[in-house]
Amino acid sequence: MWHNVKYMKKENKKYCERLIELRKERGYTQKYVAEYLQIDRSNYSKYELGKLALSIEILVELSKLYSVSTDYILGLTDY
Repeated sequence: MWHNVKYMKKENKKYCERLIELRKERGYTQKYVAEYLQIDRSNYSKYELGKLALSIEILVELSKLYSVSTDYILGLTDY
């Protein structure tokens, strides 16, 4: 079900907001985050827009980059 972008779009709007919030709070560009993740900037942009599902690997790497839990990124917790 996670790979089906059509169904995840509304359900995971919170993680899209969190990705943007975390990136901007730290002054990072999409290009910087994409390079950290070793992906194209256009694909990273799709994560922020909810057009591409986060893989577990990408989620974990974002958690490390921002020093927050994966639950926080997914909007399951506010801390």
